Amino acid sequence: MSSDVYGEPGDDIVAASKTGRAKKPNIFARIALFIRQVFAELRKVITPTRQELVKFTLVVLAFVVIMMGIVYGLDLLFALVVNAVFGIPR
Repeated sequence: MSSDVYGEPGDDIVAASKTGRAKKPNIFARIALFIRQVFAELRKVITPTRQELVKFTLVVLAFVVIMMGIVYGLDLLFALVVNAVFGIPR
């Protein structure tokens, strides 16, 4: 077949794409590489000091308390609106 037809790659393009691929390592080599990369990333982790840990904990607790207040307020508001619209039969 001719490579002049639209949509068909030429022989030089196919040959070039095959030469650029490296052989995929076996499963054990890939697992070993993954474990080495995990340990390399874990070496980069910086443990926070006690003061930083206390500060972060207080910030999270304050955020949770504020969000609880917002949700509680919205719940009361929606309950009042539903009672006003539908009413409670007595």
